[in-house]
Amino acid sequence: MKTTDVVRTATRNAFRSKLRTTLTVLSLFVGAFTLTLTTGLGAGVNDYVERQVATLSTGDILLVSPAASTDTSDGPTEYDPDGRQQSGVANPLATGTLLNQDDIDTIADIDGISRVEAVSQIQVDWIARSSDASADRFELDVNPTSSIGRSDLTAGEQLDQDAAQAELVIPEEYVDALGFDSSDAAVGETVTLAYTDAEQADQLVDATIVGVARASLFAAGAGANAALVDEVSSAQAVAGQPRAWPIAVATVAGSGDDGSVTDADIAAVKADLVDADLAGQTVEDQLGIVQTVINGIIGVLSAFAVIALVAASFGIVNTLLMSVQERTREIGLMKAMGMSNGRVFGLFSLEAVIIGFLGSAIGALAAIGIGSAIAGAAQTILTDLPGLQLLLFDPVTVITVIGVIMLIAFVSGVLPARRAARQDPIESLRYE
Repeated sequence: MKTTDVVRTATRNAFRSKLRTTLTVLSLFVGAFTLTLTTGLGAGVNDYVERQVATLSTGDILLVSPAASTDTSDGPTEYDPDGRQQSGVANPLATGTLLNQDDIDTIADIDGISRVEAVSQIQVDWIARSSDASADRFELDVNPTSSIGRSDLTAGEQLDQDAAQAELVIPEEYVDALGFDSSDAAVGETVTLAYTDAEQADQLVDATIVGVARASLFAAGAGANAALVDEVSSAQAVAGQPRAWPIAVATVAGSGDDGSVTDADIAAVKADLVDADLAGQTVEDQLGIVQTVINGIIGVLSAFAVIALVAASFGIVNTLLMSVQERTREIGLMKAMGMSNGRVFGLFSLEAVIIGFLGSAIGALAAIGIGSAIAGAAQTILTDLPGLQLLLFDPVTVITVIGVIMLIAFVSGVLPARRAARQDPIESLRYE
């Protein structure tokens, strides 16, 4: 029997008992459907997180904060007038301890750091198209980590941290509110910001819009360059009180041949920071925690798919064992006519693979169809996360899922196929 004849016969034999085969295919369908959906969900969310990381950092940025206290002694900490100040409010970016000027100087002196910028939190009362009292005014939050680098822009350019004039990147939702026709039309225009200084007096500052940014999962509010932040933070600083900051942004100088920052560069700077009682994290370090949680959830969901596939594998074993028993005389006749044990084994193994292919392919296609519809509906709901494709189906991943399930089906069919191949042709022909 030729190979093509074996394939054709195996395909025909797989559907001898249509009900039994259909039930086995459906059990594989459930596993393939679930596994394809979970891998698509993981790929979609991780792709979004990675693109958000790319908008925040180019890999050469360290967020530096005071090292967490390791003092395990009982009682309150003794006051040190020359020590670090404590923040009066919880800060999601760092510990409750603030950096002082000595810390900033220490960071700047570390080999491998080319630039240090202390991150100041500024409070803006409102933003308006102009200082005219008739202009509509809107509340505005300024992202304290604007100096980390980049925004996910829809128009314009990134902030110039070395510019002498005040620059602003506004969120996309402010374009219509401020009366601009489009994001491109807003770029280059001047707006007025109002804030309250340390003496509780109202102050105004003009800033040029250089960019319009999409909403981001990891950064909210407007972006302000160093000139704008310095002007407002200096006015809001209490006279006579030493400056303190929750975190500093350190730029690492690359040692690569093309000036790129290597993992060794980051590790060396982190070690020097530890020696100075400071802690440094890259943006990737911080967002890696998010990805770990996401991957954990995806792993749990995928486990349910694996359980379904294990159950389906027993269904394949049962289906083929019954098929071998029902076709005992047929097997004896084939072997009596000269079919080798290997051909018999291949015939029944191929039946298992065909069943696995049908279940996995139908399940994967159904997951892609339903998942695409879910992803489209989710985009209308998750409007605060533009660019998020909830389910991302990579062809290579889908083919891998189908291949793995076909392999499981093949392994499940080994026992029945071996039993069929080992049957004695004389005894099989006598079987009633």
